Amino acid sequence: MKKFFPMMAIAALAATASIPAMAGDMNNALGGALGGVAGAALGGAVGGSTGAVIGGAVGGGAGGAVTSNRRERTGAIIGGALGGGAGTAAGNAMGGRTGGLVGAALGGGAGSALGGNISRSNSYADDYSRGYHGKRHHGNKHRHWD
Repeated sequence: MKKFFPMMAIAALAATASIPAMAGDMNNALGGALGGVAGAALGGAVGGSTGAVIGGAVGGGAGGAVTSNRRERTGAIIGGALGGGAGTAAGNAMGGRTGGLVGAALGGGAGSALGGNISRSNSYADDYSRGYHGKRHHGNKHRHWD
């Protein structure tokens, strides 16, 4: 238990470092980072390094899902899961269990923020291409007034 608190402090610092400047993505990054750390810690306690990687992926995706809005959700889940799992695996390889937690925080946070940003951008681009832009949208962009 004495080692658990320093590991969580390091993971919290890593989560803070992974937060980008954009306010919309900050929630996704924080959710993905915290979810990735919690999942990696729980998975590592139950299933060793393989469990930590799976837990980091599940936790990163879940954290991204909880903190994202409708337009960002799919990308935040996928990005958080990929980043959390990859970050945990890389951290485990470089720094053991503590490195895995730091990697889960960095990977889950960055992946969730990036995925949410991409998903949101694509959502707005889809709206624009369908003609849902401007104040004068009346449901049918091809209406001809006589």
